[in-house]
Amino acid sequence: MNAPSIDALNIKIFGDGADLATIQRTSLDPRIKGFTTNPSLMRAAGVGDYRTFGCAALQMVRDRPICFEVLGDDLATITHEAREIASWGPNVYVKLPVTTTRGEFCGPAIAELAREGVKVNVTAILTLSQVELVRDVLDATTPAIVSVFAGRIADTGRDPVAMMSEALDILADRPAAQLLWASPRELLNLFQADAIGCHIITLSADLLKKFDLVGKDLDVYSRETVAMFRNDALAAGYELSPRKPARKRVVGRNDR
Repeated sequence: MNAPSIDALNIKIFGDGADLATIQRTSLDPRIKGFTTNPSLMRAAGVGDYRTFGCAALQMVRDRPICFEVLGDDLATITHEAREIASWGPNVYVKLPVTTTRGEFCGPAIAELAREGVKVNVTAILTLSQVELVRDVLDATTPAIVSVFAGRIADTGRDPVAMMSEALDILADRPAAQLLWASPRELLNLFQADAIGCHIITLSADLLKKFDLVGKDLDVYSRETVAMFRNDALAAGYELSPRKPARKRVVGRNDR
């Protein structure tokens, strides 16, 4: 079996995160074709002001797509915020939730914005029926991203590969729409997504750090793993003293 290679992949890799230093560093890697973020990642990164963060990120990412998410939870607010975010730059994709927190489908907002030419990234999708609903409201010519959270699907014990393959079939008559494999859990997901023809995958900083492991000799990796365990045991001062043999009891006359 040939060793896997990232350079042989067709899928587009988007960096996923909200740490500006990481975005700056990752933007220098030509293998990274775009960026995504969300309010949870922004909070974890300590972002204080959304507009300031967006402006700073766009100064670093000028020639590739970057996705920013709306904050509202009703269709009117979502639409209003989406128009503002879209105005931040021509390479911006606006992330819209597939539903509100009450379960209301955001289709009317998605359709209105797409008709206006706003590039949308419909996010938090976990079912094929949601993919179908989104397909039916997308504009045929406006670029869009459909983000299916394959990693969360896998967390429920379901194999996401078959679902993602079917999602591609559902979107076949929307050539301007790209399927995004969201929330991957391991680097293997990158190769699984590429194998089925998925258009985009997001990778966190932790997964991007594992690029150097791709194609690594497994015998070498095995010895390095053994050495890691050994070195950590020595550094911690762990030891298992040899068990002393039990002393034989001499039976004297008084013991008989």
